[in-house]
Amino acid sequence: MAPARVNAEKDADDELEMKVEKYSRGKGADLKALRDKKLKGQLAVKEKLYGQSAKAAAKAEKWLMPSEEGFLEPDNLEKTYRFPQESIVKEVDILSSRKPFDMILPVLGPYTIEYTSNGRYMLVGGRKGHLAMMDMLNMDLIKEFQVRETVHDVAFLHNEQMYAVAQKKYPYIYNQHGVEIHCLKEHGKALKLQFLPKHFLLASINSFGQLHYQDVSTGEMIANYRTGLGRTDVMRVNPYNAVIGLGHADGKVTMWKPTSVKPLVTMLCHHGPVTAVAFDRGGHLMATAGVDFDRGGHLMATAGVDSKIKIWDLRKYEVIKSYAAPAQSLDFSQKGLLACSNGSQVEIYRDFGGHDYRLYMKHRMMKGYQFGKVLFRPYEDILGIGHSMGLSSILVPGSGEPNFDTFIDNPMETTKQKREKEIHALLDKLPPDTIMLNPNFIATVRAPKKKEKKTKKEIEEEMEEAIEATKNTEHKKTKGRSKPSKRAKKKEEDVFRAKRPFLEQSKEVEGRPDKKQRIGEGVELPKALQRFSKKPQS
Repeated sequence: MAPARVNAEKDADDELEMKVEKYSRGKGADLKALRDKKLKGQLAVKEKLYGQSAKAAAKAEKWLMPSEEGFLEPDNLEKTYRFPQESIVKEVDILSSRKPFDMILPVLGPYTIEYTSNGRYMLVGGRKGHLAMMDMLNMDLIKEFQVRETVHDVAFLHNEQMYAVAQKKYPYIYNQHGVEIHCLKEHGKALKLQFLPKHFLLASINSFGQLHYQDVSTGEMIANYRTGLGRTDVMRVNPYNAVIGLGHADGKVTMWKPTSVKPLVTMLCHHGPVTAVAFDRGGHLMATAGVDFDRGGHLMATAGVDSKIKIWDLRKYEVIKSYAAPAQSLDFSQKGLLACSNGSQVEIYRDFGGHDYRLYMKHRMMKGYQFGKVLFRPYEDILGIGHSMGLSSILVPGSGEPNFDTFIDNPMETTKQKREKEIHALLDKLPPDTIMLNPNFIATVRAPKKKEKKTKKEIEEEMEEAIEATKNTEHKKTKGRSKPSKRAKKKEEDVFRAKRPFLEQSKEVEGRPDKKQRIGEGVELPKALQRFSKKPQS
């Protein structure tokens, strides 16, 4: 038992060492080469703190994040994108093998899908009016009904208790029992819906290119803007900063917030209409078949009709990767995988380091199936697909976050926890003003504004008031100094003293006219004197 115990402890130490290396800040400073004792001491203290923080982070990961994501690992010359779903399902555990499915519903499609933030519930909307909500944990159908109208899009609100549906004329809000609660007539014929959970705002874009923001907790219409770029059904919210990304028919992608009449950013991304927009769950990728964002608010991927998928760095607004491939829908998983659907095929790309996205998996369905929306299920290695013949779900190893925080998203939450979470979300609701491109700007000190220079007219008015006030002041009579001539001279001195600061201000405004203009600089001399002027040096 003793040798086995020693080996186990050694393995645990090696594992901890690897994790410490993961959180370390690179190679430490060479302290032996330094002669300055003070600097050497300061750097030694900092290096010690860096080591302690890396060790603490490694221990926290060991106990708080026990599970790790597992990707497909090829042997020798194998390619992961050649592995079919059948072979993957055979190798996984029993619970995971039950998650992939094909639901054939050919009459009421094509279908669009939406998941709750914890990944437990799925909302399904068929173009011909079919609506259904499912519990994906138990594979139970909660409610299914027919609205007998065209359905353009569906979106969950703060939890599965309520959801919005963009129908033929207006968006409607239903509860989980399929009972209509509200009809949002102010939104008009909405084509796309997005919900901002931290602000309780429902955003929609209608057929006239109008962007609406409505607070679902109070019912107040927060904003209504005309984009001025025509009809679009390409919209996605960036979870990193709650900015809405819109893809337009002229190849532009615009980013909006509810407190700005004009777009925050306008980017020309494609030489044709943008076909899809998506943002990374981590917040820093934006992909479009026209847009999507990288894990931290800095990357955006776009795809358009010009058969190109581009990944952008939003810190510099530059393309960092481009692929020659069409895409009708894009989505990023929690671990940064990018899914692109086109026709009856879906391709999944993985970042192999340094934003080097390469083909990771491929899935093809029967000929004639047209993929609509693709969406990764949170906290699961599952990709949901809505297509013309119904719904499908496939396994994508390594796509979901393996560890969830029950205070943020809990797939196993009870009714009491759900109620508590809803109350906390309403108490912590953020105002619309907090939506901005850089959310880290909140709670920082605003830089002092530079004083604006006064105009010449304002200076003259202030000078006249000061002269008038000086003239009206009366001096006390003093013996031998109250002669009329001396009093007049004294008043003149006071007037000049009052005028002096204003004269200096007016000189600054006019650009220092007291300096004499040099001959030959902008002064046209007579022909007889031109030969005496200095010629400019070439």
